[in-house]
Amino acid sequence: MSVERIQQHFRDSAAAKLEALETLSMPIAVAVDTMFAALANGNKILACGNGGSAADAQRFASELIGRFERERPGLPAIALTTDSSILTALGDDYAFDEIYSKQVRALGHTGDVLLALSTTGNSANVLAAVAEAHEREMVVIALTGHGGGKMNETLTDMDIHISVPSERLARIQEVHMLTIHCLCDGIDAMLLGED
Repeated sequence: MSVERIQQHFRDSAAAKLEALETLSMPIAVAVDTMFAALANGNKILACGNGGSAADAQRFASELIGRFERERPGLPAIALTTDSSILTALGDDYAFDEIYSKQVRALGHTGDVLLALSTTGNSANVLAAVAEAHEREMVVIALTGHGGGKMNETLTDMDIHISVPSERLARIQEVHMLTIHCLCDGIDAMLLGED
């Protein structure tokens, strides 16, 4: 691989983040406020996604339960992507499209937040989780790209849509990771003060 090709990835990533800066700053700030309010009221955050988005859901939950950059008490977050026995049982007994919605039905309560990650906005199992979260009167924070896909049709006025203005999967995932870091940092700043 040429050095120029590698450098182009860095340039493209930086450009995608700068393009998203103006568009996403406000919805990320609202998402931080929403998550903090839920946590302050004794609620929790559930997170789900597929593939790289599953890894992002896990990273988000681990940074809330453990810590992001500063020490603080753990915060209640569950990545619905991690329990292989639950995932395979639900996928086998029901359908892959229900692996997250069944967990939201069992674990979600009014006042909780669902962090729904889908780069295209079209993941059927994530959309089913969103529908179930709405049944439970949970706020949904959706991280998407590609214009939001079907997720645009399922979100309510109470939900927060953070849609990366890109069509490239790698760029969307890179901005999702930065967004997750902004969410974690924002929650910490509200808990611990800005440093």
